[in-house]
Amino acid sequence: MIDPLPKKLRSRFELLDLERAIADIHFPPNSDRLERARRRLAFDEFFYLQLGLLQRRYSMQQQPGYPLTASRKLLEQFYQRLPFTLTQAQRRVLGEILSDMEQPTPMNRLVQGDVGAGKTVVAVVAMLAAIESGYQVALMAPTEVLAQQHFCKISAWIEPLGISTALLTGSTSTRERRRILQELESGKLSLLVGTHALIQTPVRFKHLGLVVIDEQHRFGVSQRLRLSQKGISPHFLTMTATPIPRTLALTLHGDLEISLLDELPPGRQPIETKRLTSLTRHKAYRLIAREVEQGHLAYIILPLVEASEKLELKAALEERQYLSETVFPNYKVGLLHGRMSSAEKEKAIALFANHQTRILVSTTAIEVGIDVPDATVMLIEHAERFGLSQLHQLRGRVGRGSRKSYCLLVSDSKSDAAKIRFKVMETSQDGFFLAEMDLRLRGPGQVLGTQQVGLPEFSLADLVKDQALLERAREAAQLVMRKDPTLERWPELLQELSRRQQFNKLDALAALN
Repeated sequence: MIDPLPKKLRSRFELLDLERAIADIHFPPNSDRLERARRRLAFDEFFYLQLGLLQRRYSMQQQPGYPLTASRKLLEQFYQRLPFTLTQAQRRVLGEILSDMEQPTPMNRLVQGDVGAGKTVVAVVAMLAAIESGYQVALMAPTEVLAQQHFCKISAWIEPLGISTALLTGSTSTRERRRILQELESGKLSLLVGTHALIQTPVRFKHLGLVVIDEQHRFGVSQRLRLSQKGISPHFLTMTATPIPRTLALTLHGDLEISLLDELPPGRQPIETKRLTSLTRHKAYRLIAREVEQGHLAYIILPLVEASEKLELKAALEERQYLSETVFPNYKVGLLHGRMSSAEKEKAIALFANHQTRILVSTTAIEVGIDVPDATVMLIEHAERFGLSQLHQLRGRVGRGSRKSYCLLVSDSKSDAAKIRFKVMETSQDGFFLAEMDLRLRGPGQVLGTQQVGLPEFSLADLVKDQALLERAREAAQLVMRKDPTLERWPELLQELSRRQQFNKLDALAALN
C-alpha cells in the first residue's frame, strides 16, 4: 500500500505506517497494537477533514476583498453615545475584526459569545467601519422576531449618526419592499436588516461590503453563500450565542477564524439556579408571584405546544389555561410557541415586554435572542428533556438587567444523567464549560440536534475521547499548508484528499435522498 502521509509527518506525530495500521486494525496481535492502529486511522479522518477546511480558507483568502479606508470618526462618535463602556473581551474581539477588515482579502470570522456577552455591539462597530468606508451592510437573522429586535436596537443606535437603515422580512408590505429595493440598489440605504428575505433574487446591493449573520447555525451553507454573493467577496461575520465546544468548532468551522466573547458586562448578577420536583413546584409559583408583585416578569417554559397521549408532558396551551385560571388569576398570562405566525409572536413578546402580560408561557421559541430586561424568573418544566446548552440558552433570557434573577428546573426524573446536568447547571454560569460538559454527557449528535447537517461521520475517530488527537491532526494539516497550500509536492496526499471529499459528498447525497 502507498501511504499518502509524508514520512516526516508520520515520524513527527508518531504514527504507524498505513499498511501496518490496516493489518493491525483487522488482526491485532495485542491491545496496544490495536490502539496504535486505531489512532493512526482516526488521525487520518481528522487530518483530511482539517486539510480540506484549511484549503477552503486558503482559496477564500486568494479572492480580492474590500480593505477598510475609513478614519474611524464614526466609531468614535458611536463609542461616545454608548451608555456603557465595552468589556476587555469586546475590545479584543473588535481588534481582531477590524484588523481582518483592513486586509485586502475578505474576512471570514465567527464570533462566539456567551448569553448576554454583547455580540450586537461588536457587530454594530464592524458595520459602522464598513459604512464609513463607503460600503453597504446586510444583517440576516433566522426569525422575524429576532430581525425586528435587531432592527429596533441597531437603528436607535446608528440613525442619530445619520445612517439610513431598513427592515426586510416576509411581512414587509409590497409598497415598503419596493422602496427598500430601490434605495438599496441606488446606494442610498446603508444597512439592511432582515430574514431569509435578504437572499431573494430582487434584492440587489450597489456595493455590499459586509455580511453579518446572527445565529449562523440556523442557516444552511447555501443560504449563507447566496447572501455573500450579493456582493463581490464581501467581509463575512457570523455570530452565535450558543457556545460550541472547541472540538466541534474545529470540525464544523475549521475554515473560519474564531473569536470568543468570554466576559459578561459588569453589573450582571449570577442567576440563582435550583432544581425542584412536582411536589415542590409550589415554591416556584410563590417566587413568581413575589417577583411579579414587585413589577418584574416571569417565563414558564414547556416542551410541547399541545398535549400528547404518548408523552405525559405539560403542554403550553393547557398549562396557560390552568395557570391563568387557577394559579395566577390576578395576572395576565401570555402564550408563545413556534406554531404562531411571526406577527402573533411579535405581539406576544411586545405585550410581555410592556407588562400587559406579566407571565409568559412558552415553548423553546424564546430560546434565542428575546431580550426583556424586566424578566427575572425562568421556570422550566420537564427540565430533563433539555440538554445543558439548551438549558443555559433558556436561562439566558433572564438576568439581562441588574436585578437578581432565578432559574428553576422542575423535574421528577431519577436518571443519573439528568441529575448530573442539574448539578452542573446549579454550580456553573459559564456557557463554554457547559457546552464541553454537554458534549461529554450526550455526544456531538445530540448536542447539535438531528436537524444539524454538516457534522462529518467518523468511522473510528471520537470527538469526545480524541480531542487531543484532533488538535494534533489540525497542527499537521497547518504544517502541510504552510509548506505547499496547493499540495502539488505530495500528489498522493492530494489524490487521497480528493477521494475522501468526493466520498463525503456522495454520503451527503445519500443522506438527503
